[in-house]
Amino acid sequence: MNKPTIAGIKSISIEMEVGVYKWCSCGLSKTQPFCDDSHIGTEFLPIEVEITEARRYSWCACKQSGKKPFCDGTHKQLPEHIAYMEMIAMQASITPNT
Repeated sequence: MNKPTIAGIKSISIEMEVGVYKWCSCGLSKTQPFCDDSHIGTEFLPIEVEITEARRYSWCACKQSGKKPFCDGTHKQLPEHIAYMEMIAMQASITPNT
């Protein structure tokens, strides 16, 4: 089985209304975190999710969560996230010459 494309290195927090949604499991959708049928021709299928309570939800964007379709913080262990955080820390430590 192929691994999905990482669509982002942090969760996607959205205020959701009650309803049924299709979460993108392939990572190719242009409407993350939701499916736009970009998976067609791949082995991936969207995950149908029924939201029964209107509130803010944190959707997984890295596609690696153990609690799919919701974020469990797994993205923090990805090399891409670690490199990004190291870059931010390095930029914060650089002071411009004035």
